Amino acid sequence: MTATPRLVLKPGREKSLRHRHPWVFSGAIARIDGEPGPGDTVTVAAHDGTVLAQAAFSPDSQIRARVWTFDANATVDEAFLAAKLEAAVRRRAGFLDAKHDGCRLVHSESDGLPGLVADRYGDVAVLQLLSAGAERWRDFWPQALAKAAGIRVAYERSDAEVRTLEGLAPRAGPLLGELPAPVRFVEAGLSYEVDVARGQKTGFFLDQRDNRALAATLAPGADVLNAFCYTGGFSIGALAAGARSALSIDTSEEALALARRNAALNGLDEAKANWVNADVFAHLRRLRDEGRRYSLVILDPPKFAPTEKHVERAARAYKDINLWAMKLLAPGGNLLTFSCSGAIAPDLFLKIVAGAAADAKADLAIRGRLGASRDHPVSIHFPEGEYLKGLWLQAG
Repeated sequence: MTATPRLVLKPGREKSLRHRHPWVFSGAIARIDGEPGPGDTVTVAAHDGTVLAQAAFSPDSQIRARVWTFDANATVDEAFLAAKLEAAVRRRAGFLDAKHDGCRLVHSESDGLPGLVADRYGDVAVLQLLSAGAERWRDFWPQALAKAAGIRVAYERSDAEVRTLEGLAPRAGPLLGELPAPVRFVEAGLSYEVDVARGQKTGFFLDQRDNRALAATLAPGADVLNAFCYTGGFSIGALAAGARSALSIDTSEEALALARRNAALNGLDEAKANWVNADVFAHLRRLRDEGRRYSLVILDPPKFAPTEKHVERAARAYKDINLWAMKLLAPGGNLLTFSCSGAIAPDLFLKIVAGAAADAKADLAIRGRLGASRDHPVSIHFPEGEYLKGLWLQAG
């Protein structure tokens, strides 16, 4: 039997692994014994030879290895990965019922499957293979997920930019079965059509499920402003809950066309919905100049800070968009504001929004701190998994 390649760490660089953080950076490695290829399993050892973990090797990434298991005696094979998949699916059993047939099934490192993301829309699973380790097992995932979760179709959307950091080319296309046309799923009893092949991420922002439910409780009788609305999830939930009107803004006409179809699919009153294709920053300033006011404002912008080097510019963008939103908030109104930039920490986001409130001379109270829905768990050992953060603010 061929010996498993080994990464030996520099003296003192094993602390994070002993605290069960799943990443090994290139600068922590003293030497590599053997010749592992991309995605191959390697043993990670401290400088004194103590085995710390079994991990997937990535020669082109600054994250040189991602831990599969901290069990020194484990064997990373199909049976091991199948057990991990089955455990992840079992943890989501409570998220699927008559009113919900979509959720995240696998959430990468937080489910012990680094680089693997799987979202469920009815009988369709959309997979992202974002690391060399996940890519190494690409032929295994579709059938294993079908067995674990009972899905009939698997489609790949491994076209995220992060794959380039792993030395991997973008990939997208069918993995198992054929996509139905259209792909639909149900959330909170509402039906949504999802553009799996061309939409953002896996086609829908499942991570906002709990926050859409919160927005629906605030919506009855409200005039709603939904900025960066994408395919209309927040707007449709608000209108179905009894909002008086919903103005939804996005730069993508394709996304807005799908939002209109979703509104029609749920039999919503077209007269109450206004879908606007525009630059959100400019349009919010225009609404301010017109003296408009909204009792529920939702800001769910795209990732302004893909990496740490973008944080300063992103902070300015987050501050600007929140300032304009606050100027549009009616007395007693509610603002749900979010950042999905992993490089923007929750405390920094709070500081940015507080700065916007000071400049807007807005009297706001924090009613709640928001995050991704519970099917997107965050391992206590892996704070990097807490990418989505938000605030529920209420005007005085």
